[in-house]
Amino acid sequence: MTLSKSSLNHIYFIGICGTAMASLAVLLKKRGFHVTGSDQNIYPPMSTFLEMHEITILNGFKEVHLETPPDLVVIGNAVSRGNPEVEKVLDSGMSFISMAELLRDFFIRGNTSLVVTGTHGKTTTSSILAWIFECAGKDPGFMIGGVPENFGTSCRESGGDFFITEGDEYDTVFFDKRSKFFHYQPQQLLINNIEFDHADIFNSLEDILRAFRLLLRLVPRNGVIVANGDDKNVMNVLASAYSPIITFGFDDSCDVAAGRIQTTPEGTSFQLNWPGQGEFDFHIPLFGEYNVRNAMGALIVGMHNGITASQIQNAFDQFSNVKRRQELRGIRNGIYVYDDFAHHPTAVRETIAAIRQKHPDQRIFAVFEPRSNTSVLNIHQSSLVLAFEKADEVLLTYPHRMEKISPGERLDVESVVSQLKLQGKPTASFKETSDLVQYLIQHAQTGDVILIMSNGKFDNIHQALLDQL
Repeated sequence: MTLSKSSLNHIYFIGICGTAMASLAVLLKKRGFHVTGSDQNIYPPMSTFLEMHEITILNGFKEVHLETPPDLVVIGNAVSRGNPEVEKVLDSGMSFISMAELLRDFFIRGNTSLVVTGTHGKTTTSSILAWIFECAGKDPGFMIGGVPENFGTSCRESGGDFFITEGDEYDTVFFDKRSKFFHYQPQQLLINNIEFDHADIFNSLEDILRAFRLLLRLVPRNGVIVANGDDKNVMNVLASAYSPIITFGFDDSCDVAAGRIQTTPEGTSFQLNWPGQGEFDFHIPLFGEYNVRNAMGALIVGMHNGITASQIQNAFDQFSNVKRRQELRGIRNGIYVYDDFAHHPTAVRETIAAIRQKHPDQRIFAVFEPRSNTSVLNIHQSSLVLAFEKADEVLLTYPHRMEKISPGERLDVESVVSQLKLQGKPTASFKETSDLVQYLIQHAQTGDVILIMSNGKFDNIHQALLDQL
């Protein structure tokens, strides 16, 4: 839709406590709009974030909240038909928009749009990219699906010429089932990797590949596509590109290749070979080969935009990662408690490998909650078994919302446990988080590492452990 922003005063958010929704609400408030909204899951940190900026949050979804019609309603991805406020909006003919459209029309348009996509690593890569541009003095705007610790916020307006967006392939809203990234008008596109995920909206890997092929059609001829040349699915979709392509990876066939990868106590060092540009040595304060790829994609976009290698290394030296990405939540009695957002088997495998590099001689308890719409299904069950290879002991919970999934489609946790035990790996399953906490309290010893992986709150298990270890 085409908006006349000058005629807008009151903007109302249905589902305002989502990370992206709350961030955009605050940015609009800072622009001088009157912003209110509603949600049924009102809890920190987003509730306190909104309250700190004096934004009214109405509890629950009720038609009465919209008795006085706002000038524009922003509808979140998590709400659908049947929601009382959605029905009121439609019945009354109010103007409405999705979060992705709002982001495009109010914040991306007018800037050079840099969009980071892929099944894994989007949040970390977007955060690295934003910090590179920040340290180079380019004052970028950004929307990231996590909280980069360097910025302390997931979203910011551009003070320069660039806007960096984490381009999610998940659907936009109930009335627009296209992937969100179609709305972000990418002029420069970064593709980390492509795997099958989001089984609730994609029927197959081919469905996801098709979405990426269509996305490539939006990148202009004078733009650029920076893509992981080691990923066969990425290379598959690049045939649909109309724009210049720069591939990166570990294979010498890539346009830009990394070598001499070494783990240090402080992170990972690598050499970058870019024919025509030169050879460069970099060090990142992150662990795992997948983070080398994340950093490569970001630094190539940076150098494409005139940022020097020394400026990029300066940004790496100051980079503080992202909350819930290998985040050390605390150490109690010599026991390390990490939190990570990993939920796809590839992310689980790579996260464990990265923690293994950081703690090579310590026992690692890998704790996994199947919670995402894909991980609760048996689609990746065999891959999940393989993902725990580098863990010393594996602890699993049962799928989130298990009662809503038919037994034939549900992840068979006991089968995973049995297969891992056959490999000689100590493994156990738990129906209650409290029982899992007690198990760890009884068995974890000084020097051990507890790595907790879930894309949800996981009953605040991290704090429970830190309080009781």
